Amino acid sequence: MSALPFRLREGSHAHLNDLRIFKGVEAWVFDLDNTLYPAHTNLFAQVDVRIRDFVARLLDLSPETAMDVQKDYYRRYGTTLRGLMEEHGITPDGFLEYVHDIDHSVVAPDPALGDALAALPGKKFIFTNGSRRHAEKTAARLGVDGHFDDIFDIVSAGLLPKPNREAYDLFLGATGVTPGRAAMFEDLARNLAVPHRLGMRTVLVVPQGTREVFREAWELEGEESPDVEFVTDDLAGFVAAVAGAMKA
Repeated sequence: MSALPFRLREGSHAHLNDLRIFKGVEAWVFDLDNTLYPAHTNLFAQVDVRIRDFVARLLDLSPETAMDVQKDYYRRYGTTLRGLMEEHGITPDGFLEYVHDIDHSVVAPDPALGDALAALPGKKFIFTNGSRRHAEKTAARLGVDGHFDDIFDIVSAGLLPKPNREAYDLFLGATGVTPGRAAMFEDLARNLAVPHRLGMRTVLVVPQGTREVFREAWELEGEESPDVEFVTDDLAGFVAAVAGAMKA
């Protein structure tokens, strides 16, 4: 077991290191932020600050109070944007443009991830609560943009964020993905509950040594949930191992 090129913990419904469970998967669905790239790049930290500043200006709040409002909306609505729409009636365009106007150059190319994605049989999708433009820029910086068949963003989801069931239904309808022949990779356990119950294989991506720094306690809940089948802190290594297991 120690020879595996990635760290893997057993999920409640998965045999440790048995990647044969992925045989038959034809669609691979990846979250974007803190999943396709590691949290220690601090890319999403930039978005976080921009969201706080947007809330502060919109509601005329101090930065500290704005952060409290931001996190409250995120926890209750799935995204701060959804909370602002529900409670203050804002339109999304200005928000999405402002909060994703960040420096994407902090994301380093990941050729190992590109090679691993190329080895996976079937279609690959990015499913994000962010914007398409943000996903495109991030994937391009990683050097993996050519490996994805499509990006399904918050606008495509009718501005309904994961973990809302409707967002997943819209994704499935738009892409034609069959849940029983799909796998989903996420950095938040709560976003894997619906996919698992729909029949998808589920993988929680946990960057080693960073989760406790970049996550609040409520976001860590569910890591031991039966909806989480595999947990890894090395996405490229895990994907490469899955591709290898499918060829074996």
